Amino acid sequence: MRKKINPLILYTFFGIMIFILILNNSNFEERSLKTKSNHAQIEIQALQKLSKPIIDVSGWQRPQEINYDTLSQNISGAIVRVHSGAQTTKQNDAAHINGLDKAFQSHITEFQKRNIPVGVYAYVAGKNIQEMEKAAESFYNAASPYNPSYYWLDVEEKTMSDMNDGVEAFRAKLESLGVKNIGIYVGVYFMEEHSIDTSKFSSVWIPSYGSDSGFYEATPKTDLDYDIHQYTSKGKVAGFNHDLDINVISASKNKEETFKKLFLKH
Repeated sequence: MRKKINPLILYTFFGIMIFILILNNSNFEERSLKTKSNHAQIEIQALQKLSKPIIDVSGWQRPQEINYDTLSQNISGAIVRVHSGAQTTKQNDAAHINGLDKAFQSHITEFQKRNIPVGVYAYVAGKNIQEMEKAAESFYNAASPYNPSYYWLDVEEKTMSDMNDGVEAFRAKLESLGVKNIGIYVGVYFMEEHSIDTSKFSSVWIPSYGSDSGFYEATPKTDLDYDIHQYTSKGKVAGFNHDLDINVISASKNKEETFKKLFLKH
């Protein structure tokens, strides 16, 4: 014969369950509001600094040599190297033997703490399709916890007979993992010489230095539709006493809209 359950026990149990659900919902809404508030704060701060440069950094720019407070006041955005390429055969000062950059975690964390929007990049250097896909997966696994605004493929070196196939394999792997914002960094000459197809990328970033004086010299001579121009590898920005790669939004684009596209949409 079943025992009757005391109604008071039932009411108490359901009351506790309802209280827990309400508490969890409140915490979720609070976290959601904080996230939205933080995104709004980052956007407001970033758009106030549109005239300041975009930098790209890697393990060669050692965190211990950077004053992140000062540097962050003098840039609008940062693109951080996460993967140094499948060609890595031994550990060096900037990268581990598995290809991951030694400083990417520090760089991303320090910039994000100061509300600097961050994109990420990987040097593309697989010798075959399998290496390209493996590097793309490693890149994604390391970068995705930081929710970067853009994933960039840095294409500078021919490491496969058909480099375009390798680049597409890398891009497609990222896409299959759920990445929506995928761009390519490539020189116009290299792109043309190796028939690199940029049409499946949502953004193009090109280097064009002129005399590489450290200053902006001229708009790149190309018909390529690009969003970012890296104009020197010898830039100087307060907060770091060595040379930096300096980038600007293409002169042919709306600066605010393009910056939002590259740094403020996740």
